[in-house]
Amino acid sequence: MGKLDPKNGKVAEFPVSLAHADPHTPAIDSRGRLWFTMQQANAVGRLDPGSGKMELRKVPTRDSKPYGMVITAQGTPVFCEFGSNKLATIDPQTMAIREYPLPDGARPRRLALAADGSVYYSDYARGFLGRLDLTAGKVEEWASPGGPSSRPYGIAVVPDGSVWYSESGVTPNTLVRFDPRTKQFSATPIASGGGVVRNMVSTPDGRLYLACSGVNKVAVADPAR
Repeated sequence: MGKLDPKNGKVAEFPVSLAHADPHTPAIDSRGRLWFTMQQANAVGRLDPGSGKMELRKVPTRDSKPYGMVITAQGTPVFCEFGSNKLATIDPQTMAIREYPLPDGARPRRLALAADGSVYYSDYARGFLGRLDLTAGKVEEWASPGGPSSRPYGIAVVPDGSVWYSESGVTPNTLVRFDPRTKQFSATPIASGGGVVRNMVSTPDGRLYLACSGVNKVAVADPAR
């Protein structure tokens, strides 16, 4: 893992002790600690940038390919197991991992948190949008407008509660909106084609920034316009 000081451009590196670690998605908690997934090592980790201390934990499910990660308002990391049909949490105190089963064949890739604490996930393999209630362990899912091969990927929740994600398996890629109250979808083609939107984030004013990886562009979408 690396840390860049934007003031002077210096980079500090923190080696991961696992072979084939493949550090993937990073997320920073309220205490400034860095959590991250490691696909090939089948593990998740936590780094304290101040002390340099790093703690690693293997995921119970073999070849689970830990992928997208978010951190709840309570400070609990939640991550996708892209190689299995599961989401998981890691206890920030004990580092214990708890897995939540999803429907058979699901392959969750990215996550987004709603204001009520529920977790939305993009099911890349089956073409679904899913929602996990972490408290009850209940899963809901809805078929994506583009169908089974639509490959939902980057996902975000904006301040009004609507869920946005991109379908990377259709040409051009689409930007999809889901209204959790009405359960209705709408989809808009991405002008550049998208080139696979691997990630997106929402700003406090509700705009979306999209990483259009295959066309060397960053897109900005304003749902209010």
